[in-house]
Amino acid sequence: MVITSAEITSLWGAFWWPFVRIGAVLLSMPFFGDALISVRIRIGLTLCLAFLVYPFVPTMPVIEPLSLQALYLTLEQILWGFFFGLILHLLFTTLTMLGQMISLQMGLAMAVMNDPVNGMSVPIISRLFLIFCTLLFLSMDAHLLVIQILVNSFQIWPIGSGITDNSLTLILKIFGWTISAALGLALPTIICMLLTNVAFGIMNRVSPSFNIFALGFPMTMLVGLFSMLLSASNIPSKYNDFVVQTLDWLTYYNQGAP
Repeated sequence: MVITSAEITSLWGAFWWPFVRIGAVLLSMPFFGDALISVRIRIGLTLCLAFLVYPFVPTMPVIEPLSLQALYLTLEQILWGFFFGLILHLLFTTLTMLGQMISLQMGLAMAVMNDPVNGMSVPIISRLFLIFCTLLFLSMDAHLLVIQILVNSFQIWPIGSGITDNSLTLILKIFGWTISAALGLALPTIICMLLTNVAFGIMNRVSPSFNIFALGFPMTMLVGLFSMLLSASNIPSKYNDFVVQTLDWLTYYNQGAP
């Protein structure tokens, strides 16, 4: 059996570009892209998925591995995987932004913790909501659906199809959706804290000698924790809708956002 150089180049392309696309997605998406997961595990998972996807990849044209066209396709797959993971990141950013809004309203903007994994400081409440939404995401098996959409993308959006303007427009729309979704979840807390501050402002005007600061901060904390409990009780049902919407957007993104 004689294998020509053209066949070797075709086999290399059929494995290399799916490997790059899957690797970029796993590197940029939440949970799998977290620094807690070692690079070896991510590379091993990428290799396994690339081998599984290999039979479903459409026939690739013979491209010289060291040519500019091969470099262009590689960069295209990296960019495609980055935007794919960015859509998922915006889903998790919704809950993180919710925690930041609640922290500001409760007066806990300075209550931050160091995150040695990612090398940054994050509000404690945002970290709690991030852990909460990660557990919800995994309990719904949404990560398996994301991998299924990723595998189907090689049939829906073959390698070399490029990135359309509609796909970029969809990502920009999701930015606005992220802010509106976080504000919608934080609205009960914002209203409760606003009414509390108005009540203490009226008390301060009625009785200026009353030490409003000694009572205001602990009461603001208690009202904030109670309102946060009300917001957290509604998160699972709303978050389920958010995940379904995000998965639909991932499918539309694969289709070029028609």
